Amino acid sequence: MFETIITYGPWLVGLAAIVGFLMAWGIGANDVANAMGTSVGSGALTIKQAILIAMVFEFAGAYLAGGEVTSTIRKGIIDSGAFTDIPELLVFGMISALLAAGIWLVVASALGWPVSTTHSIIGAIVGFAAVGVGMETVAWGKVGGIVGSWIITPAISGFIAFLIFQSAQKLIFDTANPFQAAKRYVPAYMALAGFIMSLVTIKKGLKHLGLDFSSTEAYLLSIAVAVIVALVGMYFISKVKIDEQATKDDHFVNVEKIFAVLMVITACCMAFAHGSNDVANAIGPLAAVVSIVENDGEIASKAALAWWILPLGGIGIVMGLAIFGSRVIQTIGKNITHLTPSRGFAAELAAASTVVIASGTGLPISTTQTLVGAVLGVGLARGIAALNLGVVRNIVVSWVVTLPAGAALSIVFFYIMRAIFNA
Repeated sequence: MFETIITYGPWLVGLAAIVGFLMAWGIGANDVANAMGTSVGSGALTIKQAILIAMVFEFAGAYLAGGEVTSTIRKGIIDSGAFTDIPELLVFGMISALLAAGIWLVVASALGWPVSTTHSIIGAIVGFAAVGVGMETVAWGKVGGIVGSWIITPAISGFIAFLIFQSAQKLIFDTANPFQAAKRYVPAYMALAGFIMSLVTIKKGLKHLGLDFSSTEAYLLSIAVAVIVALVGMYFISKVKIDEQATKDDHFVNVEKIFAVLMVITACCMAFAHGSNDVANAIGPLAAVVSIVENDGEIASKAALAWWILPLGGIGIVMGLAIFGSRVIQTIGKNITHLTPSRGFAAELAAASTVVIASGTGLPISTTQTLVGAVLGVGLARGIAALNLGVVRNIVVSWVVTLPAGAALSIVFFYIMRAIFNA
């Protein structure tokens, strides 16, 4: 029954490793650009600096906190029980899904479209399972939740970004002395950023390191970090001196410099959390293939990772970002709306807040759609004319196309795999 797996096991693992690397490369080229796009677009970082920072923190997140054990079926989107007697079809399907999602991400990145890597792999898994095995193997309710998140996620993050930006505008930029107002209020924004970023890192990153905090502990730890960040911020801002005779424009420039420093910190935290979380999109299906082959066809719900899988995912993400990431960074950071450090900070903090809300409520989200929604919210705060609606339209179309594109490619590759191995 399991002859294919026993006979071709090493070949299947090798093939899965190659397409898993391609998927990680696509995640780096597309998704990582989301964490860095606002920093580059606002001028807080150059593209080279952003890529270097992301390479360090994404790899650290993926390698240190990517998880020793990963669910073999991402987000429970299909029923692995349906494959108990036909494990070779699950192996073919996972390899096909990784290849399909990887190719779609490379195409989207080449076009500068920020699409969801999570939705790419989910679409691909749904495609081979529904057509190759049977419609009943797919948890269609969860697929419906993902489609709903296309509207809900950007709406939540956009609304939060709008509020954060409007508050900074009223409290700081619209005052008679913006720099004095910044000295008063920026530590509060720093505390909020410290709190949200700590929560994101604890919930998304550190849980994989075996540091499993309860919700109460996570909140208390985050509050402690927020207080420390605010105090440090107050100290350094108090050291900044400005000529009282300076024009209001000079004040604006100095306030934006403060927000630029904040953005760099939030970008590092987002990159670490993203690396720890989204590397699973590449290594989950790969771990499933390795687990099934090593266990001679037995399917486990969780797969312990072979030592080489996490570094493969981490290196793939970093290479994709370094070689191909600049196009999506350009779309997020410059093409949707004009960003300054304060606007970029509002967008990034809103995206992180939405991630925290989602992980607390179980809402299926895409970091890409969260950040795009936040950038749209910041743009709308200045009126609809501040948005490049042509770019927004292309982004929305790319989101809608992602699930069916992943599914269609996956189905084609699945049938090719079956033909090659006579299964």
